[in-house]
Amino acid sequence: MASLPTLLCLCVAAAHLAGARGTTTEEPTVTAWGLEGSSLRPGQPSPALEDWEEASEWTSWFNVDHPGGDGDFESLAAIRFYYGPARVCPRPLALEARTTDWALPSAVGERVHLNPTRGFWCLNREQPRGRSCSNYHVRFRCPLEATWGAWGPWGPCSGSCGPGRRLRRRRCSSPAGDACPGRPLEAQKCVRPQCPGCGPNTCGCPDHILLGSVVTPSGRPLPGARVSLRDWPGVVATSDAQGTFQMPGVCASSRANVSAQMDGFSAGVAQAQANSSLSAVVTVVLDKLEKPYLVKHPESRVREVGQNVTFCCKASGTPMPKKYSWFHNGTLLDRRTHRYGAHLELHGLHPDQAGTYHCKAWNDAGAVRSGTARLTVLAPGQPACNPQPREHFIKLPDECTQPGGSPAYLDVGLCPDTLCPSPAGSGPRCGDTGSRCCSVRRLESRKIHCSGSLLPVKIVAECGCQKCLPPRGLIRGRVVAADSREPLRFAQILLGREPIGFTSYQGDFTIEVPPSTQRLVITFVDPRGQFVDTVRVLPFDPRGAGVYHEVKAMRKKAPVILDASQSNTISLGELEDEDPLGELVIPPGAFRRADGEPYSGPVEARVTFVDPRDLTSAAAAPSDLRFVDSDGELAPLRTYGMFSVDLRAAGSGEQLQTGPVAVRVAASQIRMAGHVEALKLWSLNPDTGLWEEESGFQRERSAAPRVRREERVFLVGNVEIRERRLFNLDVPERRRCFVKVRAYANDKFTPNEQVEGVVVTLVNLEPAPGYSANPRSWGRFDSAVTGPNGACLPAFCDADRPDAYTALVTATLGYRRTDHDDPSFKRNGFRINLAKPRSGDAAEANGPVYPWRSLRECQEAPVTASHFRFSRVEADKYEYNVVPFREGAPASWTGDLLSWWPNPQEFRACFLKVKIQGPQEYMVRSHNAGGSHPRTQGQLYGLRDARSVRDPERPSTSAACVEFKCSGMLFDQRQVDRTLVTIMPQGSCRRVAVNGLLQDYLTRHPPSPPADDLSAFSMLAPLDPLGHNYGVYTVTDQSPRLAKEIAIGRCFDGSSDGFSREMKADAGTAVTFQCREPPAGRPSLFQRLLESPSTALGDIRREMGEVARAQARASGPLRTRRGRAQQ
Repeated sequence: MASLPTLLCLCVAAAHLAGARGTTTEEPTVTAWGLEGSSLRPGQPSPALEDWEEASEWTSWFNVDHPGGDGDFESLAAIRFYYGPARVCPRPLALEARTTDWALPSAVGERVHLNPTRGFWCLNREQPRGRSCSNYHVRFRCPLEATWGAWGPWGPCSGSCGPGRRLRRRRCSSPAGDACPGRPLEAQKCVRPQCPGCGPNTCGCPDHILLGSVVTPSGRPLPGARVSLRDWPGVVATSDAQGTFQMPGVCASSRANVSAQMDGFSAGVAQAQANSSLSAVVTVVLDKLEKPYLVKHPESRVREVGQNVTFCCKASGTPMPKKYSWFHNGTLLDRRTHRYGAHLELHGLHPDQAGTYHCKAWNDAGAVRSGTARLTVLAPGQPACNPQPREHFIKLPDECTQPGGSPAYLDVGLCPDTLCPSPAGSGPRCGDTGSRCCSVRRLESRKIHCSGSLLPVKIVAECGCQKCLPPRGLIRGRVVAADSREPLRFAQILLGREPIGFTSYQGDFTIEVPPSTQRLVITFVDPRGQFVDTVRVLPFDPRGAGVYHEVKAMRKKAPVILDASQSNTISLGELEDEDPLGELVIPPGAFRRADGEPYSGPVEARVTFVDPRDLTSAAAAPSDLRFVDSDGELAPLRTYGMFSVDLRAAGSGEQLQTGPVAVRVAASQIRMAGHVEALKLWSLNPDTGLWEEESGFQRERSAAPRVRREERVFLVGNVEIRERRLFNLDVPERRRCFVKVRAYANDKFTPNEQVEGVVVTLVNLEPAPGYSANPRSWGRFDSAVTGPNGACLPAFCDADRPDAYTALVTATLGYRRTDHDDPSFKRNGFRINLAKPRSGDAAEANGPVYPWRSLRECQEAPVTASHFRFSRVEADKYEYNVVPFREGAPASWTGDLLSWWPNPQEFRACFLKVKIQGPQEYMVRSHNAGGSHPRTQGQLYGLRDARSVRDPERPSTSAACVEFKCSGMLFDQRQVDRTLVTIMPQGSCRRVAVNGLLQDYLTRHPPSPPADDLSAFSMLAPLDPLGHNYGVYTVTDQSPRLAKEIAIGRCFDGSSDGFSREMKADAGTAVTFQCREPPAGRPSLFQRLLESPSTALGDIRREMGEVARAQARASGPLRTRRGRAQQ
């Protein structure tokens, strides 16, 4: 009893500490104390997505900290830093934490703290004596996106006379209380009766004066702006070189509305303010005109007759676009009939309204066209999803071959990846209330007779419309220097102008593609200033499959010191044995500070030029060389070079600007007919990744030195180096085609083994020697991601000269050409001539090159049509899932206890590194079955085969990175299963070593696997994400393909954060086997097990007995000598 007051004091202190922490946040901190009897039961399942209301959803699981020191800390700030701010919403609603063994804190008796706005933490000092915090991972509950309601009616026109405006409002519908993106108000111009002229109240003060200035949003003065009074027609004043102007006679107290206009800028209006009894001041801000660009495209929809549909389109630009037009099957829809704006609402649909829809948006700078959406209108009784599955063949394991020895295939069925109508259509909103698609409704189990065994498989028996998760495009990759391949560490990542995260120490990044995105523009900014800002348009798979990119950053040139008072010339192009393509000429006195003040000190100039005559520079070139033409469509450019300009004050590093400078291009370098007249100077808009025209070029003749006795011809253009620093010498090109490319899993090129998610790049090369064009130079490049029917790549082509244009086509992620072994060709690319197909020629109508207007024919071409193809290098690997799943199509996931991937929102890939000591490369098999779950114990999940890869530095040594099914929760989220994994090389091999840390971990985490033999290695797979020290490599991602690619790269490298395609057999291995070649004519152990299991096992026991007796004989004399010594 004497200790009771002390215990009470401690309890009061702990309660006070927890309460104090809760008061420092917007939401209270929940403290869970397992020993007090929480309402949560051990192993209680998390609420499934379908069990919650539509207003919110769970994120994936995060684990950024491991217990050690003071405890385990999973702070929301750290999660956003490492995973990117887009992975967790700004204001989470709830937080759930589980140990890596998937146990709740109440089940392990630990005190933890949870706060949705701060995160999770567990302190070792708060745990019972002798305990420390477990390793936890967390997930957050986030509200779904808020949506706007319909616009209300327009209000009355403002003002009593002249031009005015009227407003309308809309309400934000947000179940979670979040703000909707966009504005609740919309303004429209309107006109009242004309106002009288400049009256005495405004202009009747001869002793008064109005002083004003015209500037940009950054404060740069704008000379030459035309200034007028809002109620007084005609130009009253013009701004001078400093952007200032004066208006005598304007009354100081009149609060006159002053407007300013200037070419290339939107009109601006501001109201004068009196600063004394005789004068007033005003500052008019003008925004630079920017062509509109689409931030939201209309999306395809499926509806039934009589339902409603809404298509949405949203554009941005300067000024903000207000005019929209909608087209159905290419025909303009009547604005008065449909009363559309940015949204097109169709009520009571009938069949003839099916087809394609797109929008166009206008502002003062031009127009832009959206992507095309398809509307499918189903007749009454017409099913959106055929219940009969389509044909889909999978390859069976090698032991299930057909009688002739050829591989066996099985039709497991496939549900088409198509949309279904929502139950009640949609109201006046952009997104459907619930996504429904055609997916698996029922599976059937089968048994396949193979050599010596029965192989279980589940096939699709019925398809139907069901709720499906919306696809999430995912981009992962790495940013490296183009010259040295060093990683670009901690570079800021911008999506448009919005920062979304940083690259890691190794230059890695992960980006979740925003919904309704068709063109992903990302900028990487080097914090050290050593690299040019890298603007990339990254292709992605809109169906949700992940894509990996390696981005190459261009290093800035060494600075040169310029004298601001002198004329300076900087060459463009420094290739050996080649003349410069042109030069940049900066006149004296051209440098300005950001506020427009002249700068006369020394200048550090870095001008970095991308020379297309260097074929390797295409990989580091920014953007994708597109612009918006007069019709609002994206059109390609052919480049003659790009240059980045960085001007700074010497010593201080202050960024400088310039007035007009001359860009001179040698006409002798422009050899293609018509390009001299069409060459223009462009600047890159980093927000859109599109090039915008700055100026044209004119001929200028300048006398060359007399010793050469010739005259050089230059093309001269002018540009001001202001906010934009990246420029391009380009020609719009109209001769365009599409090239059909497919990727296959192996060199058998089976149609059902096409691989999705492969990034294929086409680099347009200049016409072949013999034509009037630049030899050995590239003109543009395009990339695309292969889908279920390949990819169509844009390219330049010529109808008159078949070999006028050529192209280099390459593929990533270890793909190669058909003639890979020919040493005279690039191993992962091929070069082709691009001849435009002739109309009416049947032999050229089916690919592989299609006319520009035949994009749909290219996209929907059957596999029997002509195409170019790649096959995967890693042909010696095999994957078999009992529940079929296409990793390139996440929508094909089926919920089943035997699914290899139990969670469709996050995919965890696990690999084991197996070292082989033997004279050749060996196939290694991973057999994965249920281990601890009562409903799956002993049942097969799948098989994985991988061939070992030789270590280039160690003869007779190779290693294999073998995938196994990760342990964890099954799809019902009710109980964990520790997968029983058996690793067996397919040869005469014996296990000789096991990683000590892995063996110790398995010993400390029972149960132990069944008794194994020396020809294999068995384990109950760990629940924890062990690292390279254990020989286990685990990566979690929203894309199964990306998770596997990254894990394989780490496994090859033998590290937890590296990446390599060169096998390092001695680094980070889990188990080692020693293999030997069997005597001639004797089958391997693996083959003997398949053909006669009992005989093979008897041979193994006999050989093991012989080895044990030999070891006993060898160790007997040693034990005898030791016994005598002890006596």
